[in-house]
Amino acid sequence: MKTLNIKNENKKAFSEGLRNGIPIGLGYLAVSFSLGIAAKNAGLSAFQGLIASFLCSASAGEYAAFTLIADNAPYIEMALITLIVNARYMLMSCAMSQRINPQMKLRHRLAMSFGITDEIFAVSIARPGYLNPYYNYGAMLMSIPLWAIGTALGTVAGNLLPLRLVSAFSVALYGMFLAVIIPPARKDKIIAGIIIFCFAASFASTYLPLVSELSAGMRTIILTVVISAGAAIIFPKKPSGEGE
Repeated sequence: MKTLNIKNENKKAFSEGLRNGIPIGLGYLAVSFSLGIAAKNAGLSAFQGLIASFLCSASAGEYAAFTLIADNAPYIEMALITLIVNARYMLMSCAMSQRINPQMKLRHRLAMSFGITDEIFAVSIARPGYLNPYYNYGAMLMSIPLWAIGTALGTVAGNLLPLRLVSAFSVALYGMFLAVIIPPARKDKIIAGIIIFCFAASFASTYLPLVSELSAGMRTIILTVVISAGAAIIFPKKPSGEGE
């Protein structure tokens, strides 16, 4: 009887994950289309773009990788920038680990870790009690394939559409990044100032002596680490609920 109840709970959780994964997947399909344009500009085929997005469901991480591929950057540089850009997923993993049943088997933990994205993390962590891995499986099954398919479609479109139209679609990806940074910048003047400083530092790094001689990927790595560390030291964020 206990085994039957567990199976029914897992089946229900999987169905809920599939249902909640539909809007996530549709959003991924639209966003990853622009990534496909970036993949095409980097010289990747539709199949290569499909595999890249299936194995790395991270827009910023993939865009950075495609940019480095276009620049013929070394593997170590690509590994470093991917680690830095996607560092937030390590924090999400730590948060989710606090909500996992201690008796959960290792294979479920590893499978869940494959599909930790901003959106899947948000819908998973909002559920009460221990996290059910089958809920994550449902959400992943519905969203990650659409992310990969969107990238492949974007790559195909990049090969078929006129060059001017491809350039126009490429701008859409920057619009996505603006949608990410503008809301928190409007709420916090410190974040807005740091974003402006990042733009200025990135522009200056392309002209400053010595720094400009580095590759674009290495400049991004240095700026990301230095600015984020400096901001954390100068403007430490107090935990929620802590008084002035």
